[in-house]
Amino acid sequence: MTQLSFKWKAVLGIGQGAAAVAYFVLKKPLSDEVHLLIGSIALGAIIKYFNEQEDFKSFRSYFESHYPLIAVGILIFLISIVVPSFYDEYDQYFLLPLVAAFIWVISRWAASKKQREELLLYKAKNEELDRLVAERTAEIQNQKEELEATIELLQNTQQQLIQSEKLASLGELTAGIAHEIQNPLNFVNNFAEVSSELLVEMTQELAKGDLEEVRYIADDIRQNLEKISQHGKRADSIVKGMLQHSRTSNGQKEPVNVNNLADEYMRLAYHGLRAKDKSFNSELVTNFDNSLPEVNIIQQDVGRVLLNLFTNAFYAVHQKQKELGQTFRPKIEVSTRLQHNNIELTVKDNGTGIPEAIRDKIMQPFFTTKPTGEGTGLGLSLSYDIIVKGHNGNIAIESEEGNGSVFIITLPII
Repeated sequence: MTQLSFKWKAVLGIGQGAAAVAYFVLKKPLSDEVHLLIGSIALGAIIKYFNEQEDFKSFRSYFESHYPLIAVGILIFLISIVVPSFYDEYDQYFLLPLVAAFIWVISRWAASKKQREELLLYKAKNEELDRLVAERTAEIQNQKEELEATIELLQNTQQQLIQSEKLASLGELTAGIAHEIQNPLNFVNNFAEVSSELLVEMTQELAKGDLEEVRYIADDIRQNLEKISQHGKRADSIVKGMLQHSRTSNGQKEPVNVNNLADEYMRLAYHGLRAKDKSFNSELVTNFDNSLPEVNIIQQDVGRVLLNLFTNAFYAVHQKQKELGQTFRPKIEVSTRLQHNNIELTVKDNGTGIPEAIRDKIMQPFFTTKPTGEGTGLGLSLSYDIIVKGHNGNIAIESEEGNGSVFIITLPII
């Protein structure tokens, strides 16, 4: 039993009982025409009542189909009262509109039943569709959460790979950095030793009372101290650069002299390779535009890009020297210039070059032309992200297989 039939069971039962009792009580004292009128009025009242109930709104078209039957019943009663002779003569013909009204009610009942069945089927389909939509929504939500977790994992992995790449490149440059630091330290030691000897000599001259010679010696000591300070700062700069390269970027941009940055990392990359192969030598050519303004960049990030480009350039000329022998003279050129509102930095080598078939792939993550174990395939892809995405710049490549490569970095001044 449905909830609706349970709700109206008592009302329908009482109505049916009352109708049966009224029929048997009023059957004898009243004529058939009066019965027809009472039945029509009662049916109209019932139809009106149920029509106003929200529970039966889907039955309203069926209820309204009884109106012709009610109208015919009332009309027959009125004719029997107003013109009884006419009614008595043709009373058998008045059954036809009653039969027609009944047929109309039955046909509407059949149509209403079909509509209810279709409505129930439609509701069932809607419920099934809602269930499927809910399941699909839950599935999509789960996939979204999984994708978000995967993206977060990939971002964390990317940061770890970036840090690993930085540490790997730092490890390769350790010997070169040590060589770069050793030079200014040697100067510091030498000038300190000479200054110590001059102090002894100055003490002797003071004892003799030769103040003119003491002044000359003091000037020499002052110049030595200036040299010691200069080379000490150079060593300090190298150490700070190494620390900046190794630590995670803070994302803060600051004014940087691109010429100094390029020169420093070119020499670090060069000495890093020479630490592996003492026989390797390369001509280093710099064509810096000294009128360049400082540009706001993340120094350690752009430094890592330059280090990567220089390392690749030295690797390319070194490989070509292995193929051609000592007759080949490696050459690396770095130049800067002001181009409109951009600083253009060019790194050029006369190494092996990049085959045209793979030129479009070298910026892809994990793609490398180096043998297994000698390259991660992340250097150029990270460089692309740093310059293009991080600094709104550009990296262009010009290369001819066997004749070298040119990498052009463009950084906006503003």
